[in-house]
Amino acid sequence: MKHKRGFNALQRMAAHRKATHRSMVTSLFRHERIRTTEAKAKAVRRTAEKLITRAKTDSVHNRRLVSARLYDEGIVNKLFVTIAPRMKERQGGYTRILKLGERRGDAAQVVLLELVDYVLDTSDKTEKKSKKGAGDVKSA
Repeated sequence: MKHKRGFNALQRMAAHRKATHRSMVTSLFRHERIRTTEAKAKAVRRTAEKLITRAKTDSVHNRRLVSARLYDEGIVNKLFVTIAPRMKERQGGYTRILKLGERRGDAAQVVLLELVDYVLDTSDKTEKKSKKGAGDVKSA
């Protein structure tokens, strides 16, 4: 029997699956929130949580192990300097999955994968400048 063995291969070859994991984890740490399918989110969550646990102890060895899994050295630095200290007291469960519904084309379950302490920025930023002449009302 094959109970509790293996992982979801996501119908990809090993190299493609590893590249997908690397890019999605890098995007998760860059934006702290990504929109993807449920199967990919569950697979990527395992990798992301292991990297955050590794980053909680800042050492040269841990930085090398984490940088072997991520594409961008700036993101590695962000993980060790910003994200991991926020998770210092937490014993696990650094990410959450919020279901959004089904995708229109293929009815795949779409979710938001985000870090637990993610806070949505709702403050008004500077308004976009209107294009020259667009929306101007001329007085008659």
